Amino acid sequence: MKAKTKKPAGIDIGISDSDRTKIANGLSHLLADSYTLYLMTHNFHWNVTGPMFNTLHLMFMGQYTEQWTALDMIAERIRALGHPAPGTYKEFVKLASIKEVDGVPKATEMIRLLVAAQEATARTARDLFPLLDKANDQPSADLVTQRLEVHEKTAWMLRSLLEE
Repeated sequence: MKAKTKKPAGIDIGISDSDRTKIANGLSHLLADSYTLYLMTHNFHWNVTGPMFNTLHLMFMGQYTEQWTALDMIAERIRALGHPAPGTYKEFVKLASIKEVDGVPKATEMIRLLVAAQEATARTARDLFPLLDKANDQPSADLVTQRLEVHEKTAWMLRSLLEE
């Protein structure tokens, strides 16, 4: 006798399938921006030079380490909503609002590029709130709030380095 193959149970967490799909899509954009920002920050950590080398090298390391942990949290939330998380460069390039940097910029330009990328990631996060509020999705809203706080604070700290 053949064993019956069980179909996985549907997801019934109080958020409609349609809203879960929209939220997962929005979080996928946030994941793509976050991954692109992570990669940019790590690249700059490896390649920074000049009089601010030590300061920036250590600062960038703290930032990319924090971002690495956040990637997992965002991807796991997408999975909890019942959708696959994007995980390839090809998908990230398509979904991200941040463009990759060619070459190795000077330290001050690295800072400017990171400010812009932090702010872009913050905007992507902020754009999710109307949907999260409508769907009554507090776990995603909490995650997005935490990410927004980190990106706004990091952008401020980096901007401070550019002031005379």
